[in-house]
Amino acid sequence: MGVPARHLYILGAPDCIPLIRRIAELCDDPLDEITLERKSPLRAASAPVRLRDLEAGDALIAFSRREVLDLRAELLTLGKRVAVVYGALSPEVRRAEAARFNNGEAEILVATDAIGMGLNLSIKRVVFSALRKYDGKQTRDLTAQEIKQIGGRAGRYGHHENGIVAVLGEAGTPAHIRKMLAAPPEPITELRPLVQPDSDIVRAVAEEIETDSLYGVLVRIKRAVLRADDPNYRLADMDQAFEIASALEGVEGLSLTQRWVYAMCPIDERDNGIARLVGWASDHAAGRRVPPPGTGRLVQPSQAGREELERAEKRHKRLVAWRWLSLRFADAYTDKQTAEDNTTALNEWIEAVLRQQSREREHQKRGGPGQRPGGQRPGAPRPGGKRPFGKGNAERDSGASRDGHGARNAKAAKKRGRGRG
Repeated sequence: MGVPARHLYILGAPDCIPLIRRIAELCDDPLDEITLERKSPLRAASAPVRLRDLEAGDALIAFSRREVLDLRAELLTLGKRVAVVYGALSPEVRRAEAARFNNGEAEILVATDAIGMGLNLSIKRVVFSALRKYDGKQTRDLTAQEIKQIGGRAGRYGHHENGIVAVLGEAGTPAHIRKMLAAPPEPITELRPLVQPDSDIVRAVAEEIETDSLYGVLVRIKRAVLRADDPNYRLADMDQAFEIASALEGVEGLSLTQRWVYAMCPIDERDNGIARLVGWASDHAAGRRVPPPGTGRLVQPSQAGREELERAEKRHKRLVAWRWLSLRFADAYTDKQTAEDNTTALNEWIEAVLRQQSREREHQKRGGPGQRPGGQRPGAPRPGGKRPFGKGNAERDSGASRDGHGARNAKAAKKRGRGRG
């Protein structure tokens, strides 16, 4: 499992037991199996649900950020108080949104399947807005296990007598939900666990083939070390690591191990992440300090639409990557305090945006970007007397231009031949 612990607890559905047994066998580790029964019954609703009939304690499930925000907007126009959880939000914001739902500040939670990522939620009823999802390769029906896993979040013991799983009327039928909940576990046919090399293996293969090219090492591992026909293991998806390794080929001054660390960095490819990472690595290799990304200009939360929210989420991901690297290359990624301050500022701003419950504002934002509701005073302070967002954050955004968003530094980067997106 790659965990430096004396005892490891693995929690999962019964379906995963054969795979866990196989891993324990391969590692020659003792395995104790403990089966726990659900304390509150889980059942399918007797009738489909309409959006307007959602009640306090309901969690509405969607399968993309856009769908979550669309449903949030519709519920706001119906006068509902809404919290949201989806994968692009930081753990801090997810916890804050979960707290709003649990304490009753928000009546309804709209979430993706990120609902299961370490959150303690008091959900009475799980309502699926769709029974199909895009899994990264294709749009397909939800499996019985997925419906059980997500639907199983309903009915917190001690708070709700029963857990109820329902579906919006246009998405499916209660009969289908009932069938999926009653379906037996599907047998796992692939018992080879997914693995990826660590730095020791990377160095060993590099010595064996006498190269300092990380890309060459990864190709060797894929073709000869962990082949597709290996009887015990499968190579995990390393497409992003291959892309980063290839992009770093032109950067001089980094060791093989350092390149491997960069290849493992959590970046967002959709946000020009690889080009930005190469820029950081180039500064590191040249002995220069790498400044942390900035927050960008944060408008008043009441003035923020989806585009502003998405930009803030992307900036947060850049800071996550920078802070990850700062733990491994402290000599190059030195300004941890600014990175922490910027991360906190973005988390607070994103949460403030999500807390907005103005139905008028949501309606206007859906009508087009940049519109302002009548009577809204720009720059008004946030509740509690805290310093307002906007100019203050823009002024202290020391990393924004250096992160590829300022014309002056963009020109400088162009002169050096490596624009950072």
